[in-house]
Amino acid sequence: MNPVLVEVERSGFVESRHRGSVAGLAADGSPAVRLGSPEDPVFPRSANKPMQAVAMVRHGLGLEDELLALAAASHSGEDFHVTGVQKILAGAGLGADDLRCPPQWPLDLELALVREKSRLRMNCSGKHAAMLATCVINGWPTASYLEADHPLQLAVRETVTELTGETIVATGVDGCGAPLFAVTLTGLVRAFRALVLAEPGSPARRVADAMRAHPAWTSGTDRDERRLMNAVPGLLVKCGAEGIDAFAFADGRAGAIKIDDGAMRARTPVTVATLRALGAEGIPEAMATVPVHGGESIAGEIRAVGF
Repeated sequence: MNPVLVEVERSGFVESRHRGSVAGLAADGSPAVRLGSPEDPVFPRSANKPMQAVAMVRHGLGLEDELLALAAASHSGEDFHVTGVQKILAGAGLGADDLRCPPQWPLDLELALVREKSRLRMNCSGKHAAMLATCVINGWPTASYLEADHPLQLAVRETVTELTGETIVATGVDGCGAPLFAVTLTGLVRAFRALVLAEPGSPARRVADAMRAHPAWTSGTDRDERRLMNAVPGLLVKCGAEGIDAFAFADGRAGAIKIDDGAMRARTPVTVATLRALGAEGIPEAMATVPVHGGESIAGEIRAVGF
């Protein structure tokens, strides 16, 4: 059984615990942090997106700067995200009706109260727009771009295999409808390390540099990933659903975490603890815990343990 990574304390009483796994590598690539079962395959969910973006750049996707960051994003559905998705689509001669991601409300809860549910607001729409643009560039069919045997998805599979250094043991369907490849946390860490250490100007480095330069486009104005990348110079961070985070420092230190029960509330405290275990400095103390509310006051906290 994987170890307890997080405790949820309310009014001095530990009311619940979350288990999971952590993998971390030192700058020279040697193991530095290991908790739980990082060799068990998992679906990294949206933490796969940087690798998907690398595959697209390798096959001619010419996006730069914030639009390339958006191609690897789980964005909050803010207006500037939507405008960016529309630019990617327009550049390929396509529109919102060509997207095959499901309609959703923005992840930004306040914005969700005043904006309509749509494919453009769906957090993966930047990736889907970039996938369509890549298909147009290569003359591949656009209507079937989410099929596992589509040339685009075969290219993504090849890139994931190369960057993780692993054979994909299972293929699923992500929440956005795209094929999803299972790898180990250790493989995911290797991939993120490869992104930041890639040759400047290469597809992998272009994706890493765009995400680090434009963290609000990769996540959102008010997201933990943006705060972490702003706090630690050169840090690359990408979240995934079901309690996944993956990251890499500019010098090659890298890590990934998985909360077994998928609890999103446990993710950031464990990520911060792992970053600090690998030597990170400058992370705001407020990010190390999550408040537990009781009525209109704070009754406790969610905190990482075992580090």
